[in-house]
Amino acid sequence: MTKNTRDADVAFIQALAEVLRENDLTEVQVKREYAADDSMNVRVSRQQPQQVVTQMAAAAPVAAAAPAAAAAPAASADPASNPAAVTSPMVGTVYMAAEPGAASFVSVGSVVAEGDTILIVEAMKTMNHIPAPRAGKVTRILVDDGAAVEFGSPLVILE
Repeated sequence: MTKNTRDADVAFIQALAEVLRENDLTEVQVKREYAADDSMNVRVSRQQPQQVVTQMAAAAPVAAAAPAAAAAPAASADPASNPAAVTSPMVGTVYMAAEPGAASFVSVGSVVAEGDTILIVEAMKTMNHIPAPRAGKVTRILVDDGAAVEFGSPLVILE
């Protein structure tokens, strides 16, 4: 491996890390082909801050029943564990409207029927309409327009 190749590889890995940070992703993996028998596999990953807090809380010993009882409501407040949460079926970018400047599909308080589009997740240049899995009222919107989401990320609370 020449110094120029090594420097190019380091720059490539740094660029992947920047993509990871800018899009709030937890992992990106790329295979780079140089020749028929020469390639490089790169996986750049990071741990989400929420996971760090969860792991630290799980590792901390419980000194008394009162702190454990106080922690229970905080855990149930996690939108991902809410059974009324509509989650992302894919990794992508969320759009709240069909096009820039258009009215949002839903807002807090909107009543939707099963199958109504509640938002769009763009993945690989394809706009995927995300339908309401059931009829209900939107009580919380958990993502911002243009935000990056991962598979299983909670998007809205539909009760």
